[in-house]
Amino acid sequence: MSIKKISLIGMGAIGCAYGSKLHDLAPENLHVIADGERIKRYREDGFIINGKPYSFNYVTPENETEPADLVIIAVKFTQLPQAIRDIRNHVGEKTIILSLLNGISSEEMIAESYGTDKILYSLCNAIDANREGNNVDFTTYGIIYFGEKTNTVYSEKVNAVKNLFDRAGIDYKIPENMMRALWYKFMVNVGINQSSAVTGGRYGTFQTNQQAIDLMISAMREIISISEKAGIGLNEQDIQNQLDIFKKMNPEGRTSMLQDIESGRKTEVDMFSGTVCRLGEKYGVPTPVNRTLYRIIKTLESTRR
Repeated sequence: MSIKKISLIGMGAIGCAYGSKLHDLAPENLHVIADGERIKRYREDGFIINGKPYSFNYVTPENETEPADLVIIAVKFTQLPQAIRDIRNHVGEKTIILSLLNGISSEEMIAESYGTDKILYSLCNAIDANREGNNVDFTTYGIIYFGEKTNTVYSEKVNAVKNLFDRAGIDYKIPENMMRALWYKFMVNVGINQSSAVTGGRYGTFQTNQQAIDLMISAMREIISISEKAGIGLNEQDIQNQLDIFKKMNPEGRTSMLQDIESGRKTEVDMFSGTVCRLGEKYGVPTPVNRTLYRIIKTLESTRR
């Protein structure tokens, strides 16, 4: 199996970052799926990604097209149901679907429409991309973690994506236990995204301000408690490992949720603390920090939109 034809949906910071890498590899093989209004705006404004102008090949969801070898979904969680419908013409019998969304539930939602046989689990970590209008800037692309649920032996799909990323110069890791890696990233997002949203803090705040760091850690610890009941087994060392990663990130960088709050957009709080609270009820784990963060962020959403 070799990946040549690629379709991408979602041109936020993550989509632009990895879309630019795939465009640089072979622009004729990458198609960006978007509705007509967005395509008009994208063509008029273009994208400036780390100072370099990009003009992608765009197609609407209604366009008849040959199935892609790989479909990458990089939308916000609130946009996922529509994205699942919009990629329909791009999914064939042998298409691989890779979801770069935050959280621990997007793959199951996609599989309900297209089947588990097409899914690879994935996440991206340590990317500090910021998007303002058509300008996207970042100091690091971060790393894409991907694979089957377990990867003691690489499947044909995993090897195909691995070879593509090697050619495109995209850093990646293939964890042996992909589900634990997904929960780890979920824990990180629940902590840093939500804490930054309520404090207005950039990454530098979570490198130097102990009160902000403690808030973030307290939200993460509720995930650890739930993960123990769910059989995932996150621990305190996972938090310490992530604190070391945060120290290396651009102090002026902003989390995606802080960018959403400052721009008056709807956030992914339902996917973060909303999910934590539901899982807490399921497993009998108290989640007071995340319940409070949920209420604050919902208030910010309603007053700033």
